[in-house]
Amino acid sequence: MSTIYPSLEHPWDVTSEEAKAIQSQLAPLVTETPLTSPILTVAGIDVSFPTNDVARAAIVVLSYPDQTPLEQVTAQLPVRFPYIPGLLSFRETPVVLEALKKLNTLPDVLICDAQGRAHFRRLGLASHLGILLDHPTIGCAKSRLVGTFHMPDQEKGSSTWLYDNRDDEEIIGAVVRTRTRVSPVYVSVGHKIDLPTAIEVVLTCALKYRLPEPTRLAHQVAGGAQVVPQEEQLSLF
Repeated sequence: MSTIYPSLEHPWDVTSEEAKAIQSQLAPLVTETPLTSPILTVAGIDVSFPTNDVARAAIVVLSYPDQTPLEQVTAQLPVRFPYIPGLLSFRETPVVLEALKKLNTLPDVLICDAQGRAHFRRLGLASHLGILLDHPTIGCAKSRLVGTFHMPDQEKGSSTWLYDNRDDEEIIGAVVRTRTRVSPVYVSVGHKIDLPTAIEVVLTCALKYRLPEPTRLAHQVAGGAQVVPQEEQLSLF
């Protein structure tokens, strides 16, 4: 069992206005920079809600670039924050941090089924988590939260920039076609990675499906699936 704990902490029992203030304070800490080491492992992160009062986080670690599943963990916590668009990280990050403590090692890059910088205050869950861990993260969302864009071409690998609504010169993410003639995903920097690398990682991980394999499998695990045989998990680390 590892000891993966946040490098930075703040209160979670806050009002919506206090949460917005925390986001505004943390957002300037996000860095967009090329990775300094090769990627050997990636993890997908997804959060589900088995009941209205319970949050379940699932993390699946895969080798990179071949995408062999290596480890899966889950954690559950009571829900402490209401559903408010733009503040989902306050509802979901605590249980993600709890799941991270169960991993044998912290993967090189974390891919979140969430927004990164493509967010009202430039701090979606992927960026929030990246700042707290001081670790590379990518936001790969199924839908757009903010921003304007032109739809990319239909072929897999096509992408266009996602621009800020208020300033069309600011790029806050990318709209990426992971499968030909299938709806795109919305990729943005979480923390400590640059946007071209984030796009490359998402496309490399999108083997057969619209979603990258790490978050696709994490979604299955959040629903109760076993994607890594129990007896194999420890032997691969």
